[in-house]
Amino acid sequence: MLEPPWACAETLSAQLLDETYARPYVMDDGERRFLHFNGRLIQSAMRLAAPNDLDLRYTQKMMSFLLFRPRPRRLLLIGLGGGSLVKFCHYRLLATHMTVLENNPDVIALRDAFLVPPDSATLTALEADGAEYLAQTEKGIDVLLVDAFDSTGFASSLAKREFFEQAYAKLTGSGMLVVNLADDEQSYAGLIGVVMEVFDDRVIVFPVREDDNHVLLAFRDPMFEPDWRRLHALAKDLRSKYGLDYPAFLEKIERADKLGLARREAGRRR
Repeated sequence: MLEPPWACAETLSAQLLDETYARPYVMDDGERRFLHFNGRLIQSAMRLAAPNDLDLRYTQKMMSFLLFRPRPRRLLLIGLGGGSLVKFCHYRLLATHMTVLENNPDVIALRDAFLVPPDSATLTALEADGAEYLAQTEKGIDVLLVDAFDSTGFASSLAKREFFEQAYAKLTGSGMLVVNLADDEQSYAGLIGVVMEVFDDRVIVFPVREDDNHVLLAFRDPMFEPDWRRLHALAKDLRSKYGLDYPAFLEKIERADKLGLARREAGRRR
């Protein structure tokens, strides 16, 4: 916990139990290290024996963007969390420059606890509001990853049409938006609908059953049309290169696209 040595242990324990403790905190079980905003939800997880791997299934599936953009040059991530996506991309996508935005200084203060590497020529981490940064940054983002939550759910400053319009404007012509959707499906159904309007229905939403999440993929290219046969061949290569089950990910993505899952999920709010 981000508390001084003289803090009252009994008071802190009581706050954790009744979920009134207002700062993020770290817990270990001997095998994994977890970032929590409250006792009910795990914000991030790291296996101590393999700290640079992706432990939670939804983080693995967010990396499915490599099926469509296998060599991104500029990557923007909103939401540091425990740094799982940062570390995976930093150590495996060596030609990619990654900028990470986190608006909670307490999360940034726990960076070392999760072995997030220091800033370098290819990695920059900033304390900043994602929506404000996106509005001011230059165009040319190949992949925009959004994994931004607080104790109440999806970051409110990002759950607006203006944010997704800015995302569309700042992506390259073949750029992608990737969003982690968690919590109750009714809470983000409207968000899916907005993204579909902004990206002219070039949106795929597929489930992450293991974590009770969904991942949203949106494509800037107006001519986007998946070549599934080519993608299945690429998925095998990516599995060999990165150690993630890309063939299984692609099966879920293809099935979700053909079933129109994005439109069905967006319709839950109607």
